[in-house]
Amino acid sequence: MELRGLNNKVAIVTGSRRGIGRSIALKLAQAGLHVAVCDKVVDDGNLEKLADEIKGCGRRSLAYQVDISSKKQVEEFFKLTLLRFGKIDILVNCAGIWIPGEMLVECSEENWDQVIDTNLKGTFLCCQQAGRIMAEQRSGNIINLSSQVGLNPATRAGAYSISKAGIIMLTRQMALELSSFNVRVNAIAPGIVKTDFNINIWRDSETAHKVAQVVPIGRLAEPEDIAEIALFLASDNSAYITGAIINVDGGWQASYMPGQK
Repeated sequence: MELRGLNNKVAIVTGSRRGIGRSIALKLAQAGLHVAVCDKVVDDGNLEKLADEIKGCGRRSLAYQVDISSKKQVEEFFKLTLLRFGKIDILVNCAGIWIPGEMLVECSEENWDQVIDTNLKGTFLCCQQAGRIMAEQRSGNIINLSSQVGLNPATRAGAYSISKAGIIMLTRQMALELSSFNVRVNAIAPGIVKTDFNINIWRDSETAHKVAQVVPIGRLAEPEDIAEIALFLASDNSAYITGAIINVDGGWQASYMPGQK
């Protein structure tokens, strides 16, 4: 299937230094988009390396250090992107953190604030900035990253599951509010993806095999699996889709049973 309406569009991908964000940024560049990338961490050089790879695809790029929980930093990045590219057509919100192993009754206020401020507030601030720009343009497309644990609880997911559930409602609310401005807002809800984010789950082959057994397709996701869906949602082929939560989980959601760990 040929994807329409992508060439020479401008995308922002947050949290793109590694993992899903990196895969999505490269996938968009390969499809003909100019891509601005940002991350809270830049000292390892991975974000600049990604920008160089995007340029290697014949596209323009911008790499910038941004803590998305800071409204000031988000505003500066979006303003700089507009100055550099003249427009923002697509926003993909990938930035997020997870503090594993906590039950909510154990969760410290500090950890709660850190997760909610980054995952939920940060996604909101980026959506807000993009929404204003796109409403004025009378066109645009926002793609948020939620999670399967935003749809169903999981053992010791702590504040992470709450933040990802909030992203689902944020997506639906923004989709409703921005639809009259020709701006679409959707979310992807991945299952377990093989990234550094959860390397402890899949690095050990025995553990990875055990976890994969609860996935009907029988394997954990690769970042590329999520990037392909983001590319489809970014294209005009999905022009009639907004306010949707797309499960990319190998059938996990369809087979979910209450109490499942």
